[in-house]
Amino acid sequence: MVLLVVLGSLLQLLLLRPCVGQFPRPCANTEALRTKQCCPVWEGDGSACGATSGRGFCQDVMVSEEPHGPQYPHTGIDDRERWPLAFYNRTCQCAGNYGGFDCGECRFGYFGNGCAEQRESVRRNILSLSVAEQQRFIAYLNLAKNTVAADYVIVTGTRAEMGANGENPMFSDVSVYDLFVWMHYYVSRDALLGGPGNVWPDIDFAHESAAFLPWHRVFLLHWEHEIRKITGDFNFTIPYWDWRDATDCTVCTDNLMGGRSPLNPNLISPASVFSSWKVICTQPEEYNSRAALCPGTGEGPLLRNPGNHDTNRVRRLPTSADVEFVVGIETYETGAMDRQANMSFRNSLEGFASPETGMAITGQSTMHNALHVFMNGSMSSVQGSANDPIFLLHHTFIDSIYEQWLRRHTPPRSRYPTANAPIGHNDGYYMVPFLPLYRNGDYFLGNKVLGYEYSYLLDPGTRFVQEFLTPYMQEAQLIWQWLLGAGLIGAILAGIAMTTVALFVRRQSQNRKRKSTSSFGERQPLLHSSSEEGSGTSYQTTL
Repeated sequence: MVLLVVLGSLLQLLLLRPCVGQFPRPCANTEALRTKQCCPVWEGDGSACGATSGRGFCQDVMVSEEPHGPQYPHTGIDDRERWPLAFYNRTCQCAGNYGGFDCGECRFGYFGNGCAEQRESVRRNILSLSVAEQQRFIAYLNLAKNTVAADYVIVTGTRAEMGANGENPMFSDVSVYDLFVWMHYYVSRDALLGGPGNVWPDIDFAHESAAFLPWHRVFLLHWEHEIRKITGDFNFTIPYWDWRDATDCTVCTDNLMGGRSPLNPNLISPASVFSSWKVICTQPEEYNSRAALCPGTGEGPLLRNPGNHDTNRVRRLPTSADVEFVVGIETYETGAMDRQANMSFRNSLEGFASPETGMAITGQSTMHNALHVFMNGSMSSVQGSANDPIFLLHHTFIDSIYEQWLRRHTPPRSRYPTANAPIGHNDGYYMVPFLPLYRNGDYFLGNKVLGYEYSYLLDPGTRFVQEFLTPYMQEAQLIWQWLLGAGLIGAILAGIAMTTVALFVRRQSQNRKRKSTSSFGERQPLLHSSSEEGSGTSYQTTL
C-alpha cells in the first residue's frame, strides 16, 4: 500500500507545483533584484498575480515603522531588517481566500474552485496512527528529502554580495525538506556585521520573543501544505508526539523516527531510512568565520543520542502538570518580552522560565527547549535543529499547547505586542523569510480558521470519529480502485466456479443414468474404465 502511495507521489511531481517556501524561482534573477519586484505571472490567466482574474495585484510592500527593543542596536546591516525590503519592495497582495507567491493558490484553511471551501483537517498522535499511516508518513518525509523544490530556491549570499543591480544573483536549488531546514537556519542565524567573525549573536526573528509561536505555526502550515502538493495526498496532516510524562524517546524506534545505532550511539540505526540523511546548516561558527551564509549542501549524518544530555541543564522532560501550569498563565508577554520575561506564557512554553513558578531562569532548559537538549544531537542546535524529523512532531505538539492557551484565554489581538519587542517580533512585522508575506499578529488566533484541529482537543464523540473511523475511510479512498478491481475479478472467478460445478453435477447425473441402465442393481467398481478416467482428468484440469 505504501509503495503504491509513493509511486503515485512520483507521478504527482510531474503534475503539481509546490506553492510555498522561501525565494520564488521567478524572482531569483537579476531583473527581479534590480527592479525589487516579485510579482510573478499566474499561469491561469497570464497576468501578474492573477490580476485579470481578480486573484491579486502587484503592490508596494508597506512595512511597520513601530520601534523594536534594544536587543539589536544596529540599522541597515542585516538583510532581514524590515523584511523583505532588502530584496523586494513590490510583491503580490492576494484578494479574498487566494494565496501563494503569485496568488495562484488558496490561503491556509481553504481549497477548491475559487478557494471557497473550508478545510477541516485533524492532526493526530503519531503513536495512535496505524502502521500503514506511520509508514506513509516516513515515506513522505523521505520523498521530501529527495525531491528538489520546484518553485523555490535558497539565497546563498547577502544582498550586497549580489551587486547593486543584482548582477551577481546568488541562489541555489535545495530539496523540499531542506528548504524548510534552511528557512529555520536563516531566521535564527547571527547578523553578519562585516568581516570574518564579526557577528551579532543576540538576534533571532523566530525565537526568544513574541513571534516564537505564530512563526512556527506558519512554518508547520507551509510544511504540511508542501507535502500535500508533492504527494497529492490532501488528507495529510503532520502528526504530533505527546511527550508529557515521558522518560525516554518513545518515537525513537526503527519503525518511526529511527532507533539508536548499535555501532555508534550518536547515529541513527542503519535499519532506519533516516540513517542515510545528510544534514545542512549545522556549522554556524564556520559560516561566521567566513562571513558567509549556509550554502545548503550536505555536512554529515543526522546525529541524535537521546537521554545522554547535560542533566544539569535538563533534569527531566515536561510533565502534564508542567503543561497545565503554563497554559494557566494568562499574560502572553511581559517586561522586555525576551528570555528574561517573568510570568509570560510564551517565555514559559518556549522554555526560558520555570514551568512550576513562571519565573525566568538561567542555566536550565524547560518545556520546548528541554526536548531539543534532551535529543542531544542535530536537534540541539537552534539553527540546524529542523534537520531532525522529530522537530516536526515536537513543534506540532507545542503548537497544540499554544492552541490550548488561545482557547482558554481567548485573547484579543491587542494582547500581542505592537512595539518594543525584539526586532522581528512586533505585531506588524512580516515573518522572515516567508514569501508570500505574513504578519506576526495575523497568527495570534485559533487554528480552526486555518483549517486544522488536534485530535486530543476534540470532544469525545468527534475524537472517536476522527481517530478511529476517518483514517479507515481515508484508507478506503486511497485503495478503492484496487478494491473495485479485486471485486470484479472475484465475481468473474465465482461465476466460473459456479458454472464448472453445474457442468460437473450435470455430467455426473448423466453418467449415473447410463450406468443404471446397463447394470441396474450392480455395485460400481472403485476403479473406473479408461473412458471414465479421461472424464475425471478433464474435471481436475477444469478445476
